[in-house]
Amino acid sequence: MNSNASALLLSVSLAVAAFAAPPEGGSSLQSGTLPQSWLTGGPNCVTVPDWQVHEYNANFYILRESGCTHYEKPFLYLIIGNEKALLEDTGAGAVQTAPFVMSLLEKWAKKNNHAPVELVVIHSHGHGDHTAGDKQFQAIPAVKFIAAEPAEIQKAAGITAWPEGHGSIDLGGRVVDVVPIPGHNNASIALYDRATGNLLTGDSLYPGRLYVGAAEVSVFAASARRLAAFVETHPIAHVLGTHIEQSATAYVDYPRGTTYQPAEHSLELSRSHVLELNRAFEQMKEPATVALPDFTISVRAPGPPRAR
Repeated sequence: MNSNASALLLSVSLAVAAFAAPPEGGSSLQSGTLPQSWLTGGPNCVTVPDWQVHEYNANFYILRESGCTHYEKPFLYLIIGNEKALLEDTGAGAVQTAPFVMSLLEKWAKKNNHAPVELVVIHSHGHGDHTAGDKQFQAIPAVKFIAAEPAEIQKAAGITAWPEGHGSIDLGGRVVDVVPIPGHNNASIALYDRATGNLLTGDSLYPGRLYVGAAEVSVFAASARRLAAFVETHPIAHVLGTHIEQSATAYVDYPRGTTYQPAEHSLELSRSHVLELNRAFEQMKEPATVALPDFTISVRAPGPPRAR
């Protein structure tokens, strides 16, 4: 995809954006916008770029990888402070994430007449559809890379106890809280951007299938309980995960492997969905799949671990 096409896509994304709803529980947060719809993967892949970029506001970017590149179509998040930028996840499949992100940061610095900022890379969790571009960033000396491993996350965020403790990363005039929420994966975390009130929940909560192994249900349940306690004491503008698998119709999702989703659910969820997730685990008497209007807790039988 050439630079002109990428710029056009960003402009279109901004043009169709709808103003975000007021944050739940707070009014002093930086506002932003979310698009009415996202590109998925078609119907004609020739016209779909590898990345869709949406500027939530001047210092918070949402990137979506095309389904034409990889059917998982993950979302990545780029949060920019005065001294550092934080990138959550590095993409799926054979995609050139690092050159795209570094170019985006260069454009941000030029647009804002700002000195270049250091990039910090972290992960929502350690599965392959969120870590495929890791080696690209590890090859850039100026990038601080945090591996998707509990010990590495603890060290980088100053978390004294895993998973009960919380940590944070200071980007310079902007703090992002790091909340361990294992269950989907042993290194699953949530990120809370204090500036916007956006809570990033990775694969632990998004409109779609929330996969958990039968043996990990209790771990996921404990994380859901901690996350519910967190949103009770923090203003939440949006809950943003890393996939959309749900359709716009309640209880209906797209089959695994779908690249083109013309009528998909919105990306954003809310504080109420965090509480709903917690209640679902509280009411679960034994490991079982639970379908809810906007997401499904998908419990897998014991067996070899899978990427999702």
